[in-house]
Amino acid sequence: MKTIARARITSTDAHYLHNIHAGRHDLQTDEPVALGGKGLGPAPFDLYLASLSACTAITLRMYAERKGWDLGEFRAELQAEMDDDGHLHVNRILHASGPLDDAQWQRLLEVAAKTPVTKVMREGATITSERGS
Repeated sequence: MKTIARARITSTDAHYLHNIHAGRHDLQTDEPVALGGKGLGPAPFDLYLASLSACTAITLRMYAERKGWDLGEFRAELQAEMDDDGHLHVNRILHASGPLDDAQWQRLLEVAAKTPVTKVMREGATITSERGS
């Protein structure tokens, strides 16, 4: 198998606040005050949506550039909801200020449904855990 990403998380003295090192970047995650955190960073599901939105924006920008389409300013609004059975539902609303016609939008929506992160989130991944030293 080929490694495509790495991340490390380390706890802090501040209850739920954790430091994340992902790739070459550092960020923090925390729970909102309502859940006992201090709200000092995005919560885990915020990061989940951020990952999906980043992949969507980058993939659609790459696709539009290859086609010679002007997306203009691209924006995606994502919302996650949990139903009574514990299933997660994510809705993506895509916006672009560029002059796109209906056929171009239809194609962009098709591409959005097939972005790498979308496919993994939809189809699942094998996740294993083991004890470290």
